Amino acid sequence: MTDKDVNVGIIRFPGTNCDRDIEYAVNLAGAKSEYINWNQKDLSDVDVVIIPGGFSYGDYLRAGAIAGNTPIIDAIKEFAKGGNPVLGICNGAQILGEIDLVPGVFIENENAKFICESMKLKVNTTRTPFTKLYKKDQIIELPIAHKEGRYYTEDIEQLYDDDQIVLSFAEENPNGSLENITGVCNKEGNVVAVMPHPERAVEPLLRSTDGLKFFEGFLD
Repeated sequence: MTDKDVNVGIIRFPGTNCDRDIEYAVNLAGAKSEYINWNQKDLSDVDVVIIPGGFSYGDYLRAGAIAGNTPIIDAIKEFAKGGNPVLGICNGAQILGEIDLVPGVFIENENAKFICESMKLKVNTTRTPFTKLYKKDQIIELPIAHKEGRYYTEDIEQLYDDDQIVLSFAEENPNGSLENITGVCNKEGNVVAVMPHPERAVEPLLRSTDGLKFFEGFLD
């Protein structure tokens, strides 16, 4: 299978607003892509699933809560269960937490404010399809943009034992996340949830190309 044969399904909910950014990044990396709406139930034509950022259903109730009860969710769970790559970014990460595909949750920032800035991050594991091209403990720079990005779990020791911490803040912790964590994966490593936006750091014009490997990794 060549890079151009890899088809990425980009999931869209009412309120998703980073879908075109993901499409651009995926195509730049060399893969194909298609949009898949919340009310669809078939993922048989895609090789990778990415859930973009945004404010699905206006973030009513909790961020990602309503999206977690839509028809596409069962298909995503089955897709992930088959060992296929799934990436949730920002609101997508919140949704993955809501549907228990990754451990823990992303809750309101400690200061209850929306934070939008570029951050230094540490790559804690390279065993996922999206971080395999980085080096362990490599410092990269990606932007964050969230009000509900503070990571919390009651099973922090389990995350360390099973190598499930994907990204952590390398310097300042802007939102109060537990142990500076801002990205996690499931035990198998094929489902990844990150709050930073790698799709916003894929070419020099965007101030950083550090995010491009997120989208090249599953092609390697």
